[in-house]
Amino acid sequence: MKRTHTCGELRIEHIGQTVTLCGWVQRARDLGGLIFIDLRDRAGITQCLFNTDNPLAGEAAQVRGEWCLAVTGTVRERSSKNKNIPTGDIELDVTGLTVLSRAQTPPFEIEDDCKANELLRLEYRYLDLRRPVLQHNLAVRHRAMQTVRRYLDGKGFYEIETPMLTASTPEGSRDYIIPSRLHKGKFYALPQSPQQYKQLLMVAGMDKYFQFARCARDEDLRADRQPDFTQIDMEMSFVDVEDVYTLAEGMIAGLFGAFGIEIPLPLPRLTWHEAMERYGSDKPDTRFGFELRDLTEATRGCGFGVFANAPSVRCIVVDHEFTRKEIDALTEFVKGLGVKGLAWHKAESSSFAKFLSEDELAAILRVAGANGAPGAQDGGGKYTLFAIADEDGLVKTTLGALRLECARKLDLLKPDQYNFLWITEFPMFEYSQEEGRFVAQHHPFTGPMEEDIPLLDGKDLSKVRSKAYDMVCNGYELCSGSIRIHDAGVQAKVFDLLGIPEDEMQRRFGHMLKAFTYGVPPHGGIGFGFDRLVMLLCQTANIRDVVAFPKTQSAVEPMTGCPSDVDAKQLEELGIGLDME
Repeated sequence: MKRTHTCGELRIEHIGQTVTLCGWVQRARDLGGLIFIDLRDRAGITQCLFNTDNPLAGEAAQVRGEWCLAVTGTVRERSSKNKNIPTGDIELDVTGLTVLSRAQTPPFEIEDDCKANELLRLEYRYLDLRRPVLQHNLAVRHRAMQTVRRYLDGKGFYEIETPMLTASTPEGSRDYIIPSRLHKGKFYALPQSPQQYKQLLMVAGMDKYFQFARCARDEDLRADRQPDFTQIDMEMSFVDVEDVYTLAEGMIAGLFGAFGIEIPLPLPRLTWHEAMERYGSDKPDTRFGFELRDLTEATRGCGFGVFANAPSVRCIVVDHEFTRKEIDALTEFVKGLGVKGLAWHKAESSSFAKFLSEDELAAILRVAGANGAPGAQDGGGKYTLFAIADEDGLVKTTLGALRLECARKLDLLKPDQYNFLWITEFPMFEYSQEEGRFVAQHHPFTGPMEEDIPLLDGKDLSKVRSKAYDMVCNGYELCSGSIRIHDAGVQAKVFDLLGIPEDEMQRRFGHMLKAFTYGVPPHGGIGFGFDRLVMLLCQTANIRDVVAFPKTQSAVEPMTGCPSDVDAKQLEELGIGLDME
């Protein structure tokens, strides 16, 4: 039997036609006088009918869920219509049935509202992917990819592939490394991003490059991160930051517009400093308020020692009166982030008001209520003020996490609301306590702001701002990019400030420095996390829902069992011995 239509295609206008469908059995029902089989493929479901006088009825009665069938029959109007599915006005009166393959009873129900745990579903991912919700997600992924390709092609970009096996130049995350059989003792690395290759393509005169790059980073995982992922990677010559913003905003507006979601342009912008001051995060979720307020001056010398002696005191005001049990849970939450405790104040009760004079408390509430937080100024209304006293950076990031936790508890994180914005002017360097030196906050090829170039004298690297930018939405970093350094002298200076010795600089980046002596154009680019974009389009918070064959948060793929052992012969060929002691 040759398929003529999909299982989601037939409508009233097909009545009377003889068609052939192929698919899987979603459900089989034997009602005595009638046998119904719901046949499913990725396009939808069609109800197939066998009367008891149908010579195929006996065979149809043997059919079970997830068998793969081909059926031929005549389309007819249903007497009892199902308005919940697009094909609900018709059914197929079957005249031909072929069992293409039988199936064992699946380990879980193939339906959207599946109760099976995720680990089991990942073990049988080929069955999990039969669920309509995941098939929808992969269809969205496909459409999104084609939309982006058309947009960038229309803007004059070339799609160019870069190598999967590269040299190891770890910056930030750990590399996944691969031993070489032909060059024993040497290793390839999987690309964390095509950063160096795309810059070299600009040196090569390609002008505008992009690719859907497969990347890998050996880092701690979470719900919105995978060890191997897809990035929409772009680089352009002879551009400034405004050119990059315009291109990226147009792409995002076109992509979300293809799915009926309007994104107003231009996107708002916050500097990194503003984002940290107001939200305690460089990827702020702006769908709700609860902005940070600085109480440090208002509490200096006050009667509450925890505030009076702290280097920084900041707060958020939430327009909800939390119970003591809820406050205790939030206290444990922030302690898990490294602070010693959480001070709180409500209209009727407080953990610290008894230590303060009326004037001191009024001053705190006045500062806390500067953005109109209900009740903060006059003591009325429903609100809870949360304050933390500690080192300034820790205070800000902890309150940033707390405002998100409060929003989750109050169900304010609506997946169909999209708040995009740019975060700009990131610090070029940040001090690593672990390494005892300054490291690049983005990567060492990021260009400094022109007015901050004199600060590269090394006296206070923390003040150097970069031409780096991130686009964020709903608390997710969607892309990261920068205008690059194109001057070989400045690049060498940055390497020196990062404490990279000359021999290591040549070993790791010598090819870049050499290329930069041959007329490198000014250039900049950006990389979008494609999986996260699809996550937002599908309104899910789990990145595994939009990846065909994902890994768990422990970087394991339950279906194939990777990472796996290898034969001793393979290790011998690579010149590798394992010491598991």
